[in-house]
Amino acid sequence: MRRKIPSTAALAAFEAAARHQSFTKAAHELAVTQSAVCRQIATLEDFLGLPLFRRGQRGVLLTDAGQRYARSVAARLDEVERDTLDLMSQAGLGEAVGSLELAVVPTFATQWLLPRLAGFQVQHPGITVHFTPRTRPFMFEETTLDAAIHAGEAFWPGTAGELLMHEHLIAVASPALLNGRAMHSAADVASLPLLQASTRPYAWRLWFESLGLKVDHDMAGARMELFSMLSEAAAQGLGAALVPRLLVERELASGRLVQLLPHQHVSDRAYRLLWPQHKAGLPALAVFAAWLGEEAGRYRAETGQA
Repeated sequence: MRRKIPSTAALAAFEAAARHQSFTKAAHELAVTQSAVCRQIATLEDFLGLPLFRRGQRGVLLTDAGQRYARSVAARLDEVERDTLDLMSQAGLGEAVGSLELAVVPTFATQWLLPRLAGFQVQHPGITVHFTPRTRPFMFEETTLDAAIHAGEAFWPGTAGELLMHEHLIAVASPALLNGRAMHSAADVASLPLLQASTRPYAWRLWFESLGLKVDHDMAGARMELFSMLSEAAAQGLGAALVPRLLVERELASGRLVQLLPHQHVSDRAYRLLWPQHKAGLPALAVFAAWLGEEAGRYRAETGQA
């Protein structure tokens, strides 16, 4: 049965015109004449049976239907382009193994995963892993993502996956901020400016409570979205930060940051690899999950978390 789908040329012309709100700019981008763009869009409107643009003396504007269709078409064309680039990138590799669209917590990807990923590429050169930063939960059905590495309290409904490691929070600061002052207790840490994670508003409170201390100003201080921002702010001497140890190993080793107390608080969150259940049979995902599980197990053993 023939599909009820417009021509790709018409869709490309419409997407460009919708994005620019201009037939002229769309024609320039596509290296065709303005009349060619007009014809493609007119053909598309005839095919759909309704107008996508309102024409006026000052140019064109999308109709309500045009706005909805433009969002949908742009997403689909992006998917086709991504899949095409995936296949092109595998030329010369022999049998294509596939690609993996992975959502990642940005700091975890930068500080822990990417330094280890070269080993995965050596073992599996036919698999390409694409990264999309995501700091908060989302619905897989609304994306093209295959899996996610997320720091949370549990697996998301409708997903499967595996636990990678629990989160051990430590208090860190720049040696310059301390200026030679030694930290002996949680009260000493409380006397420093406290940098706050906007996604963890009670993190300091729980950390202090785990040491038997109540601090009235435990939620005061500059708020930042990412742990990478918190650790850099701490390294610049702006205050003390409470961060997962695995995300600041290099800063601790180099001396840019120092751990204020030997105490590590195991939070209620853990890093997990998770995926929607209908993606469980994806070969690239199975290979990546097995490799990541081995790397996480090795890290837990090295840090005494096994």
